[in-house]
Formats: sequence, C-alpha cells, structure tokens
Amino acid sequence: MADVVDLICYPIKGCAGTSMSDALLTPAGLAHDRSFMVVSEEGVYRTQRRHPRLALIRPAVSADGSRLTLDSTDTTGRYGTVHLDVTTSAPRREVDLFGASFQGIDQGDEAAAWLSEVLGTPSRLVRVPPEHDRVADGLTPGPSGYADSSAVHLLSRSSLALLNRRMAERGSPPLPMNRFRPNIVVAGGPGQGLDSDSDSDSDSDGGDWAAVPHAEDRARRLAIGGAELGYAKLAVRCAVTLVDQEAGARRGPEPLRTLARHRRAASGGVVFGAKFSVLRPGKLSVGDEAVVQEWGEAEL
Repeated sequence: MADVVDLICYPIKGCAGTSMSDALLTPAGLAHDRSFMVVSEEGVYRTQRRHPRLALIRPAVSADGSRLTLDSTDTTGRYGTVHLDVTTSAPRREVDLFGASFQGIDQGDEAAAWLSEVLGTPSRLVRVPPEHDRVADGLTPGPSGYADSSAVHLLSRSSLALLNRRMAERGSPPLPMNRFRPNIVVAGGPGQGLDSDSDSDSDSDGGDWAAVPHAEDRARRLAIGGAELGYAKLAVRCAVTLVDQEAGARRGPEPLRTLARHRRAASGGVVFGAKFSVLRPGKLSVGDEAVVQEWGEAEL
C-alpha cells in the first residue's frame, strides 16, 4: 500500500528539518512548520538560495510553541546552543517574502546575534503573528506560514529513485531526500518504482500508487490519517536543491541538470514533487496509509 514513511517539520524557513513519528497537521501545514523566518536587518527574507549555511542550523520548538532552541551542525562547535522564549506580543515589523509584504514578530537580540555569527551577516529572527492571514495560490488555495508557497510539500520515494537512476546514467551520485525538503514522504510496494523508466501513468490509480514515480503529480485529493489534503501545484525547484544539507554548501549542477531534461511543467519551471493545501486538519503518523480520493492530469 501507499504509506507515510517520514514526516519532516522545518520550524525556521531555510533551516534544517526534524523527522517525526507523529505530527499535527494544522490549516497552515505541520504544526510550527515555517512559523519562523530569518531576515536581514531591513526585513528581507533569507533562504538557502543565497545563504546555504542556513542548512547548518537545527531549530527545535517545544510542543506548545513557547520555547525555541537553536543549535548548529558546524563541526567547530564554536556557536553553541541558544534557548529562547518565543514572544508573540512584541511589536510587529514589516517583512518581505518574495516581494510581498507581511508582518513578523521579532524574537530579540540574542537570537539575532547568534544567527548573525553563524551566517556571517547581520540577521534577525521573526515569527508568524497569530493574525497572519496569508493564502497561497494554486488549484486548491490554502493558508500558509512563511513557506515558499503552499503549506505541505509531498514527495514519493519512487520519484527520487527514478531521478537518482537518471543521474547515475549521467555519471552523478545519488542524492538524499533532504535535498528536496519535503514535509511528507510516501512509499509504495517493495520495488519502490525502481524498475520503472517512466513517469506516472494509469497504474498509479491503485492502492499502491506511490510505487509509481511522480504519481503524486496527479493526486488531487488525498486522505492521510485523520487529515485531508487538496492538490495546489507542482513543486518548482530552485538552487536550494544544489545545497548539501549536511555541509551547508552548494555542490555541483545536480539535480537541476537532470530535472531540466525530464521534468518541465507546462507553465514553465523545473518541477519535482507536489504542493498541497490542508482541507481537513488532523493527526498524521508514520505508517499511515495515504489514500488518493481523486485523480487528475499531471501539469507537464
């Protein structure tokens, strides 16, 4: 069957993710996902596109969201760990996310100093305010925090297996799933699509749909655990996929070089994986069956 094999939350946009066995899916995605963002002193968003060292920062949020811990994977150990009380009452400040103006709650000078040292450039940390009302577009629009677009990014192991085989044919080593920073990873049967050279087709309509590469492109309504997702759009890929998430540095042309040959959307852009909005919040767990309730055509 098609099952959830990993759930990953990224509390701070662009920073390292945390795998979980259970997670609460809220209207704006996994609880605490992209609820914080690193910005310049002028309030402009920072991502791994220009600041790959964000990948070295490991954030952890308490269950109630009141405490935030920042740690770094830097092997020198010189940055240490910072424990912060999350504030939702500080004055709002204007922040820029892809040219759109939103509000953020500054998390203070201690967080700013630590982030500035790790990244090597003056930085501040902001949190999504409770009144945040951003709605991401797509076939199914929905609330979103500081994510690039829609609240949930889903990817199958079979899609990655096919990409890695195509890269191997070009002499490139395989890449791990964390290069693509999904929230939900699904897997199908024992083969995981390893013997398939094609993208999703009619075989994906069965219960073992996730064994077919890129079947997630066609899933329009998806039930997982106690929650339900609605398809928004294909996930357009950018230079973040070039960043080695363990090293916090760019590494060569892959996977964009290979994706550009095989995975171009009809509307433009290199795509891999799919974005979803939350139709019904609920609890998710690794091992939950992912049931496609409605299919559509891939936008390729």
